[in-house]
Order: sequence, then C-alpha cells, then structure tokens
Amino acid sequence: MAKQSVSTNKMISIALIIVGAGLVYWGYQSSGSIGSQLSQTFTGSHSDKVMMLYIGGAASLVVGLYLFFKK
Repeated sequence: MAKQSVSTNKMISIALIIVGAGLVYWGYQSSGSIGSQLSQTFTGSHSDKVMMLYIGGAASLVVGLYLFFKK
C-alpha cells in the first residue's frame, strides 16, 4: 500500500514540474508579444498575464520539486 502511495506522489510531482515548466515557458513566450512589450515600455514592468504565468509556473515547479525529493 505504501509503495502505491509513493509512486502516485512521484507521478503527481512530475506532472507539477511539467506544468510549471510549461507555464514559465508560456510566460516567456508571452513576454515577447507586441502587447506585452508595449506595456513594458510604458509601465516599466511586464503585463499581468505574463506575471501570473511566471508566478504560477514557479509555484508549481517548487511544489513539484519538493514532492519529488521529499522522502
């Protein structure tokens, strides 16, 4: 029973890592869009969409890595 729980946790952690990496990459791609670059030019910071993608991706990566390396 414990082995199944460990493998399930590993699969969830790997899924979180993949989703987090995807969100960070999507945020990076979105930051290069014309609308985001105009927003950055006038406000000095990235758009809200890009920041939410970065924050969500980083949070997912951290939780996934924590679950993966937790004993």
